Amino acid sequence: MLNSPRSGGAEEVNEPQGQGEDALDRILQQWAETRPDLDVWSMAMMGRLFRATRLVEQGVVAYLAAEGMERWEFDVLATLRRSGPPYALSPKALAATMMIKPPALTHRVDRLVSRGLVDRELDATNRRRMVISLTQEGFDLVDNAVEGHVLNGERLFSALDRAEQEQLSDLMRKLLLSLGDTPPVP
Repeated sequence: MLNSPRSGGAEEVNEPQGQGEDALDRILQQWAETRPDLDVWSMAMMGRLFRATRLVEQGVVAYLAAEGMERWEFDVLATLRRSGPPYALSPKALAATMMIKPPALTHRVDRLVSRGLVDRELDATNRRRMVISLTQEGFDLVDNAVEGHVLNGERLFSALDRAEQEQLSDLMRKLLLSLGDTPPVP
């Protein structure tokens, strides 16, 4: 039995059935004991979100490393791949879609060009504009990796059934929108 984070420690509640304690439970217990006047529920939410993000990211990074890529490399290649034929975007559109600043993209593209995974060339329809495009090697690498990436994601979220995953996704979308997260403008 744990002190309820919502109650500030004033009442005891049972753990959810079939679940043990996570790392945050001890922290919340300490706050309940030392500051029973505080409702630390928001700390529970933030802490669990931060920890879950870190653990999911570790699982993604480990998978991508096994595929010979860093996470940022996969992000660039996957963004170009999902853009559809001809698998090319202007640097501005690529940076906006990835939600990064153009200087950071320049460095990333330079490294991918040196690996032979993308090309940087003048746009055939507008010679004043550059485009970043997948090479065949980049296309093959990301196309093979994305299938494993999806399976890895299924493994990482396998503790939740599909209905719970959809509920979690809907709740995260609601939270993100409330915090001002909006789609990028290409």
